[in-house]
Amino acid sequence: MIARGYDDDLLFMGILSVRGFPSALQERLEASFGPVDMITEPFPFTFTDYYVPEMGDGIERFFISFSALVQPDTLAMIKERTNEIEMEWAADGKRQINLDPGLLSLSSIVLATTKNRSHRIAIGHSLYAELTLVYQNRHFESLPWTYADYRSGEVQEVLLRFRDRYRQLLRLAKERG
Repeated sequence: MIARGYDDDLLFMGILSVRGFPSALQERLEASFGPVDMITEPFPFTFTDYYVPEMGDGIERFFISFSALVQPDTLAMIKERTNEIEMEWAADGKRQINLDPGLLSLSSIVLATTKNRSHRIAIGHSLYAELTLVYQNRHFESLPWTYADYRSGEVQEVLLRFRDRYRQLLRLAKERG
């Protein structure tokens, strides 16, 4: 799953949690996807109440990125693994952690999802990919279906920092040959 080429993508995750970011969860994610490179500060997730019935009140959103670049065609496998991890952390059949993996390239943000919609493309195993943001004119452009939090300035700043780090990782990969 971990790639070695400089044309590969940065794996990141948007995480919703009522439990913060337990070190055991970070260890589990690192065992699956390699070292976590960046972790943002959490902020209240107030963009929708969709997750409240399952997760309860006090949901926070934060993002992480990984230092190992990945091949874009591994997104379905990554989403399957994150779904398994979510269930490991569930209580009474309800998720306490929501892991939304995405791929960041120089030109776009693509998210994996279990929900089919007209603008999503099947990537296997009843999973779908969604082009969520497009990078143009030094910022990310939203699309009609872009989630409200991904439209926000706070999340866009995070993604721009991740993109800067991704450019550094690409340079390092290119130097190593």
